[in-house]
Amino acid sequence: MLQTPTGFTPLIRSEVHADPLTFIFHDKRILVREHDQALPDAAALALLDIAPHGLRPVGLWGTRYAQTSWTETDAAPPGYEWRGLRSLFGALPDDLLGVAGRAAQIAEWARTHRFCGNCGKRMVQAEGERCMTCPHCGHLAYPRISPAMMVLIRKGDAVLLAMHAISPAKRYTPLAGFLEAGESIEEAVHREVMEEVGLRVHNLQYFSSQSWPFPHSLMIAFTADYLDGEIRVDANEIADARWFGPDDVWPEKVAHVSVSAMLVDAHRPPGR
Repeated sequence: MLQTPTGFTPLIRSEVHADPLTFIFHDKRILVREHDQALPDAAALALLDIAPHGLRPVGLWGTRYAQTSWTETDAAPPGYEWRGLRSLFGALPDDLLGVAGRAAQIAEWARTHRFCGNCGKRMVQAEGERCMTCPHCGHLAYPRISPAMMVLIRKGDAVLLAMHAISPAKRYTPLAGFLEAGESIEEAVHREVMEEVGLRVHNLQYFSSQSWPFPHSLMIAFTADYLDGEIRVDANEIADARWFGPDDVWPEKVAHVSVSAMLVDAHRPPGR
């Protein structure tokens, strides 16, 4: 699953290391070498003309220091290319992708908080925490994290899976949705289930969570038991939803990159 690797320590203050892991982003894409998807070396970074103060600390992965930044130019250095993180699933080691996911969110936070959202003045890095602060009005801006619920509904020996209307993969998955302001995770589960498929559920049980850097989600997964109602999909959100039981053809298994795949496979009947 895409997650922070064991032995990783987040850092707030920059450090100087001879051979850092440097993650550079442009328009939600990461810079990698064309032939082996390696991160850029010092020569490639020099061509991008990124100021040292523009490099943000990510953390220590074992003994390797990781840093990140972004660039406004889409011209990649010779031998390099811009790739979406999703396209590198399976091409890069899972642990490296986990660090890259953190780096992507930090770089996007730094890019989108150069100026104060309250008064428009230039922001500066706060001392001792991952926060941008405005010297003029005192406005604070932490990295954005958007919590989202995910739920697999059980009804006897069947589970409900849905194909979301905007799903790029066109695959049946558990229901999911972002929290509203002032809402608890449990309230969001009940609201989203009713809005998307017209059902009521109970017996919510926490399953797992996952940072999902597309662009800054925190997925919090549950199981729940069916209570009542008939499936009635919101066509704006859901293309189709149905119950999958032991005798049905289940969605094809996929790599456990996301908590969604793990949640489905934890309830997949043998041989399905």
